Amino acid sequence: MLRAAAVALLLALTLVGCGGSSSGGTRGGRAHAVPAAPAELGPAFGLTEDNAELLYRPAVAPAGAGAFAAARERLSALHPQYVRLLVDWAALQPDAGRPPALGGHVDGCARTVAPCGTYAGIREQLAAIAGQQRAARAEGHPAYEVVLDLFGVPSWAAAPASGCELPDVRPFPRPISAAGLEGYKALIGSLLALGAREGVQLQWWAPWNEPNDLVFISPQRASCSSTAPSTAPAVYAQLAEAMAAELHAVPGAHHLLLGELNAFQSGSPHRTSLSEFIDALPERVICLGDAWSIHAYAMYAPKHEASPQPDTDPVASLEAVLDGRGECGRSARVWVTETGAGAPHPGRPRPPGGQAEEEGCVALARSLDRWAADPRVQAIFQYSFREDPAFPVGLLSADLTHTYSTYRLWLSYARARARGQAPATSSSADVCA
Repeated sequence: MLRAAAVALLLALTLVGCGGSSSGGTRGGRAHAVPAAPAELGPAFGLTEDNAELLYRPAVAPAGAGAFAAARERLSALHPQYVRLLVDWAALQPDAGRPPALGGHVDGCARTVAPCGTYAGIREQLAAIAGQQRAARAEGHPAYEVVLDLFGVPSWAAAPASGCELPDVRPFPRPISAAGLEGYKALIGSLLALGAREGVQLQWWAPWNEPNDLVFISPQRASCSSTAPSTAPAVYAQLAEAMAAELHAVPGAHHLLLGELNAFQSGSPHRTSLSEFIDALPERVICLGDAWSIHAYAMYAPKHEASPQPDTDPVASLEAVLDGRGECGRSARVWVTETGAGAPHPGRPRPPGGQAEEEGCVALARSLDRWAADPRVQAIFQYSFREDPAFPVGLLSADLTHTYSTYRLWLSYARARARGQAPATSSSADVCA
């Protein structure tokens, strides 16, 4: 229900936007720089997918999941370097007296859409990824590196209602209490322990998803005025510093992926713009990691309609804001951790027919071409592999019977990288046809 709630709120408010610490040592209080992908290959490819049935290597997938077989082959053919897993703390630990249910039962449906393949939560996700990582190492290339993105406050961990909230807001997006902060740290420890048991290095960590959006942090402001200072940066800073401290205390390389920002160019009582959010963060938080992430979806103009294309590329906007935050900001690399194409306005229902599908694919190709030419962009992630019915920009339909043309675009991208060539996305519009 996460994306459904987000879409409903965004449309209702007419919000227009696109939906590390290293224990190996620090330099000037900042984690060691993360090696960039070779410039000649362009940004690395990642995707968001949480269904363990789809993440298994085709040759070792569990029996009885035949409905996922063809889709599993298609995912493996993309050879993603990164897999982004969304960690809903509120769903994992509704009771403070019980540890997070990292191996809890998941029905595997896309919302309520079949096929449904039952799996054991994050534990089985990591088990499936471990097999993919072993195969990738044997072939001599990195793949399936995990990016964990946390969100969702359990009711027992939430601060009381305050500020400019919408009616009937649940505890889910509220700032965390003192007890909640301890629970947040314990969740990080539980995930690290699970990764060790499953043999998966958990190097990449995002402290919170879309912290500048009321869907994930509410309130955004103490009073319902766009000119009131945003309270979200302080909430985010607390989480980022707590996560950095926890990761720094354990062996191994761990990196914070800062941001995960919704690409709002302007603020409102219920959202914080990119510039306002980043400008309000303390310098010590800006310097916690070497990479910042943003969500930026492909927009296009259907025939006979004005273009919804924003005047400014969200990636360029993020870079400009970071450049104003000193050396740590200027040297930061950028990850686009959510992109994709569906309706002209991303997140709304897909229009019928193949014309809109092709137009969306071409719009995504143009974005990829622009970002691939930017040496600062290190990785680009498709959201999602299997279609999320509440935010329909996936590569395969929710029932897994249809492969969208954007899948062919990403497959072309992946094959070019495998050959050691720069992806030529803009010159391959025929891939979208």
